[in-house]
Amino acid sequence: MAPERVCDYPRPPRLEPSDEHIRVVALGKTLVETNRSLRVLETFHPPTYYLPPDAMCREMLKAVGGRPSFCEWKGVASYFNVVVGDRTLERAVWTYLSPSERFRDMAGWFALYPQRMDGCWVNDELVTPQQGGFYGGWITSRVEGPFKGDPDHPELI
Repeated sequence: MAPERVCDYPRPPRLEPSDEHIRVVALGKTLVETNRSLRVLETFHPPTYYLPPDAMCREMLKAVGGRPSFCEWKGVASYFNVVVGDRTLERAVWTYLSPSERFRDMAGWFALYPQRMDGCWVNDELVTPQQGGFYGGWITSRVEGPFKGDPDHPELI
């Protein structure tokens, strides 16, 4: 199968279901393992995976207040720390509780920053995180860049 070219992804973004096997380890513990996810596909971004709430290890997630973020396509995001014992990954996970109509199917599903995790895998392939602290894209051999946030492509930053 030919890789997906992210320059061909749509704007506004598209939400699509996926049955790929997803596993995320954070602070030495499995945060999620599932064969159900939703991929957000947006021009020049690797996919961002949204994970079902019933698959998440909710004991590891602690809601945090503070400044929410706003996405022009999805709406207002709420953030969570990942906590294991006395270790914390600050604002490493987010959700849209009341997303826009286009993204209503992902209400309450969780996304995360792969660069803050011990590792994220799609079908047993270790993910390369999208560069830039603001982005939550998952780079695998399935997708082809250039990607927004890549310093080698300043026109996309």
